[in-house]
Amino acid sequence: MKFIGPSEKIPKPAGPYSPGVKAGDYMFCAGQVGRNPQTGEMGRTIEEQTRQTLTNLQSILEAGGASLSQAVKVTVYLADLKDFSKMNEEYAKFFPLNPPARTTVKAEFPNAHMKIEIDLIAYVGTS
Repeated sequence: MKFIGPSEKIPKPAGPYSPGVKAGDYMFCAGQVGRNPQTGEMGRTIEEQTRQTLTNLQSILEAGGASLSQAVKVTVYLADLKDFSKMNEEYAKFFPLNPPARTTVKAEFPNAHMKIEIDLIAYVGTS
């Protein structure tokens, strides 16, 4: 197994967990939020937070030798389901072809400024 830790491009976890773990043919990415890993700032809009969240996930995958194109399952957590269509527009830009399976659910976050969290699983095997 390979554990992916924080870096200039990967935010420091808020607790005792790894941002990513590569295990066999799969890579598991812990839930990420729209926090910039260099400044610690979080975007104000759902669009900004969605872009930063997916950029953070992309960085984790790249650190493990993978990419978003290898994502097979994504779970999106939204503070307000009214943000779904705006989130979806930004999300689609990161998965223009063959998007992964996805579930979107409403969630309550400990930080009132958080609008979104996304985790994912990527298949990094050969087939």
